Amino acid sequence: MCFAFRRAALGALAVVALTSVASARELRVCADPNNLPFSNDRGEGFENRIARIVADEIGAEVSFVWWAQRRGYVRNTLKAGLCDLVPGAAVGVPGMATTRPYYSSTYVFVTRAGEPVVSSFDDPGLRTRLVGVQLVGDDGWNTPPAHALAARGVVANVRGYNLYGDYRQPNPPARIVDAVASRDIDVAVAWGPMAGYFATREPAKLVVTPVDPAATPPLPPMRFDIAMGVRPADKSLRDDIQGALDRRRADIDAVLASYGVPRVDAGAVAGARP
Repeated sequence: MCFAFRRAALGALAVVALTSVASARELRVCADPNNLPFSNDRGEGFENRIARIVADEIGAEVSFVWWAQRRGYVRNTLKAGLCDLVPGAAVGVPGMATTRPYYSSTYVFVTRAGEPVVSSFDDPGLRTRLVGVQLVGDDGWNTPPAHALAARGVVANVRGYNLYGDYRQPNPPARIVDAVASRDIDVAVAWGPMAGYFATREPAKLVVTPVDPAATPPLPPMRFDIAMGVRPADKSLRDDIQGALDRRRADIDAVLASYGVPRVDAGAVAGARP
């Protein structure tokens, strides 16, 4: 009788163990290990935190696949099958199926407190003050602010800061904000989430002002809707992620606010779903 009971008990435990393994779900998230405020390998970025919220909501364990966010990032991670989800993907980016945006942000001007604020690329001060802009390379593909300044002939007083920067330093893109605080430049034009985060962490008081596209047409797009992306074939996962984003909207908004992300979305933002 004891032997039979033991066999039955062991059998039950085996069933429980197999059920647990079968029901375990992993959400593999593509992430940069050195790119605050978005992500780092200590899990301190807002994309790290939002990914954990999403994973919790869909009943999955989150794991991060670390890869420097340089050219070829999506090809070497998502498309290579190393991970399954890219947070911080622009809506409509080729080669991905994206959720609806969970926030929209814009490029911003960063200036020192007490000095003239800039909100337009047609501001006359941009022709006389030292202006920092993020550059990607010398092959014609560059950031929207670089194109906007060049189109207006604002070139001689512009200082370029490599968008990728020196990866041996922490959070390389932040150097352009450091340069405003240290008076190396007078005005920086940078992507809002990065600038909004680091501007509050400088020893000098800085002012962050969103670019006003209505005041300075024509411009390349300065505002972008940000979503989460998966492989085009993984639309079931995309729909699960979308449900989690919808249900945890308040928690996600709180995370974005705590990192100083400049928002240009008003309530729910409509976005195309491929």
